Amino acid sequence: MTRTATAHWSGALSDGSGAISTETGTLSETPYSFETRFGDEGGKSGTNPEELLGAAHAGCFTMQLSHNLAEAGHPPERAETRAEVHLKRVEGGFEIPSIHLVLTADVPGISEDEFMRIANDAKENCPLSKVLRAADITLDATLESS
Repeated sequence: MTRTATAHWSGALSDGSGAISTETGTLSETPYSFETRFGDEGGKSGTNPEELLGAAHAGCFTMQLSHNLAEAGHPPERAETRAEVHLKRVEGGFEIPSIHLVLTADVPGISEDEFMRIANDAKENCPLSKVLRAADITLDATLESS
């Protein structure tokens, strides 16, 4: 199985611009620029690689969590994850030193200990967490009901 996305860029970093597209068409020539990545615009007029990484990681983790909970006999009523991708200026450019996952879930009939064990297992074992091992990936999880 192979999934694809494409990106193109024109111009220098600070005054150039580009667009990102995905195989599914969910993103189709979605703009990105220096300003949407490093400036005050944030994602107001496009996207940026860190935002897309966060969306992918949050989606991957939440699917893995839901699978693990169901396998343990506790399918979630709802699970929502926000991924906070931290971009830091370092000598010679930028790096992503960490990703923090913030999970809120409604999982009937599960103990806090079992929930946390399953959530941490999903954090360690979703495919994107595995590929991102170089980053410090952390998790806050909140169980809304049990």
